[in-house]
Amino acid sequence: MHTNVIMGHVIGVAALVNKKKVFKFRAGIYASLLAGLVCGPSAVAPAFAQANVVGQWRTLPTTMPINPVHMAMLRTGKVLVVSGSGNVPSNTNYQAGIWDPATDTVTTQPIAWDMFCNGMVILPDGRPFVVGGTVAYDPFLGYSKTAAYDPSSGQFTDLQTMAHGRWYPTATTLGDGTVMAFSGLNESGPTNTAVEIYTVGSGWSQEYPAGWTPPLYPRLHLLPNGTVFYSGPTDGSMLFDPSTHAWSFVASTNYTSGRTYGSSVLLPLTPANGYRPRVMIFGGGNPATATTEIIDLSAASPSWQWGPPMSQPRIEMNAVLLPSGKVLALGGSTNDEDATTASLNADLFDADGSSMTSAGQNAFPRLYHSVALLLPDATVLVAGGNPTRGTYEPHMEIYSPAYLFAADGSLAPRPAITSISPGVIGYGSTFQVQSPDAASISSIVLVRAGAVTHAFDMDQRVVGMSFTAANGILTVTAPPNGNIAPPGYYLLFVLNAAGVPSIGSFVQLSASAQPVGDFSIATSPASQTVVASMATTYTVTISAISGFTGTVNLSVSGLPAGATASFNPASISAAGSSTLTVNTSLTTPLGNYPLAITGASGGTSHSTNTNLSVIGAPAPPKIGL
Repeated sequence: MHTNVIMGHVIGVAALVNKKKVFKFRAGIYASLLAGLVCGPSAVAPAFAQANVVGQWRTLPTTMPINPVHMAMLRTGKVLVVSGSGNVPSNTNYQAGIWDPATDTVTTQPIAWDMFCNGMVILPDGRPFVVGGTVAYDPFLGYSKTAAYDPSSGQFTDLQTMAHGRWYPTATTLGDGTVMAFSGLNESGPTNTAVEIYTVGSGWSQEYPAGWTPPLYPRLHLLPNGTVFYSGPTDGSMLFDPSTHAWSFVASTNYTSGRTYGSSVLLPLTPANGYRPRVMIFGGGNPATATTEIIDLSAASPSWQWGPPMSQPRIEMNAVLLPSGKVLALGGSTNDEDATTASLNADLFDADGSSMTSAGQNAFPRLYHSVALLLPDATVLVAGGNPTRGTYEPHMEIYSPAYLFAADGSLAPRPAITSISPGVIGYGSTFQVQSPDAASISSIVLVRAGAVTHAFDMDQRVVGMSFTAANGILTVTAPPNGNIAPPGYYLLFVLNAAGVPSIGSFVQLSASAQPVGDFSIATSPASQTVVASMATTYTVTISAISGFTGTVNLSVSGLPAGATASFNPASISAAGSSTLTVNTSLTTPLGNYPLAITGASGGTSHSTNTNLSVIGAPAPPKIGL
């Protein structure tokens, strides 16, 4: 077992002062990396030959220079890190940073106020939205301030303030793109028991008193019917209706000791399962439990059912949804903030929560203030751990799931995404994904960019989509509404029949998306062979997207010397097919020639590739004497 590495960083242990009692609040890059970057401790890493079974762990050479209390995935593919005071009461050098997976570098920057212990989600326009923070330590008092980070400018901008402060709040994106804030200690110390709802541009709603006192950082999930489900950490589950602002009791968990700093996920919503909302909760408590539970909220009388246990008890853990729909559970410890009881095992739960297998072992204890986040290359970043004031774990690790490896432990061939059109997608609309691997694709999913802190990702979500495949084009039907997939940025992954995901491509879901006239182009067959001096043909197909009605002019490049080409017809209106005829001559050099066929309409153009193989004439038969 590797011990925690201090590296001289100074931070702290949170203490919550509530009335007359003091409580310790513990109830509270890419392809190049995959190619074999292994640094730092590796004794506990699974053998390379087992990578296709349990995946592979590696430690990054770069260490995190600030305490990574909060992390969010940006639409740029980089990761926002918010530390604030970093759990050091005397620290007024408030910091945030950007980690770039492509270069494994961290750039830090000062921030205007202490965003430590905020709630964070990503707004529909792609800006991480920071709700609340720390006015004071010991006792902790919450800010009413909010701010948004602009990935384009790299700067935070303060937005409208809330009615009262929130320290340890939860933020939840609703189906119309508004953001619900709940819980957190206010500016005077008591728990803020009112719901407020933020609308971009106009600010916060009035307060809606809950009528009950929630725990700090409540686990909340938006359901397909538009309600918000509270899954813990207390044992009484509740439901909030944003249309009436009323709460109602749903069910009690089987585990009655409380799941403090356990985690919770909404299992994947897909057309195949009828977007049936099922929530799974993991671990928590001090000493921690290894148990899990699942509730089906589509049932007439929902009730919690036991799920398969984790391999170890966990408090201060993380749970990450993968493109496969499976759930990675990792980190934490049996006793809170005790590295000697740390869970270095990682577990992988099936998408329906019915079974669990090993996901190998990581190297460093991941305790209080640890985070885990899905990256666009379908790996998982794991960072942080802050069990005592004065130290934090600076090493970062990458987990590459088993789906990225072949049976011999080498990297599995990944399906590719060539283009997605349009890039802004309306609910219930069809859009097109161009892929050379279209025929082998078995699943297409949207994974919402995550925002994680304190053992809970407030934004992660996996939504499946139906599709058809033809001529290298996947025609995909977007989710039907914002309650299933709230507006905003998602990573789109295509997975092949072997379950291997592509690298994710960012798309934006928007209720206000207007049909964008566009087209796709495809060619068949993928290759033709012709004898020099002869001709061959291809079929070029133009497909309209979102009501495209323009005229597409066709051209071809890459022809060998002595060859000519013509299209019949030379242009296509909206949609249709054209025959490309390639004529060769006796002087055309023999060989293989990649051809690029381009369709252009106004300022928009798309290309598709095919191959021309020119061979010599067969020798004439011998004539007998």
